[in-house]
Amino acid sequence: MQTPPCSEAADATAAAATAEASSDACATFDVFARGCPSRETLEHVTGRWGSLTVGALREGPWRFNELRRRVDGVSEKMLSQTLHALERDGIVHREAQPTNPPRVDYELTPFGVEIAHRLVALITVLETAMPEVLDNRAAYDAARAMRPGR
Repeated sequence: MQTPPCSEAADATAAAATAEASSDACATFDVFARGCPSRETLEHVTGRWGSLTVGALREGPWRFNELRRRVDGVSEKMLSQTLHALERDGIVHREAQPTNPPRVDYELTPFGVEIAHRLVALITVLETAMPEVLDNRAAYDAARAMRPGR
């Protein structure tokens, strides 16, 4: 019997999807299917704080407050939630040191390093293309401003 791919039909509940993924009941993952657990992981990595956190962690291990300063603009609560989600997905490793005060370091797992490598390539393309992007925005905005009814 062939295992069905992830799809709406295969996802009665979020708990069932998680159980399917855990037990390898879903042999083919499809990020475009609403119920597929791969979509949630994609959101964790590509969301604003997830991508910035993974990008920052490519530089090496960070303590929480160092990472919060590096990812400028993220709140303590959002960074904490982001790190928990990335840790749960196996992208980030959390190492708590038994010291006083406690010391917690975050670093990428081998899976996280692979993701960061690809993410940094995208970031580089975007940063390199920003002059063109800004020109495109200005041209778009100017054209829209000239349209009647705007």
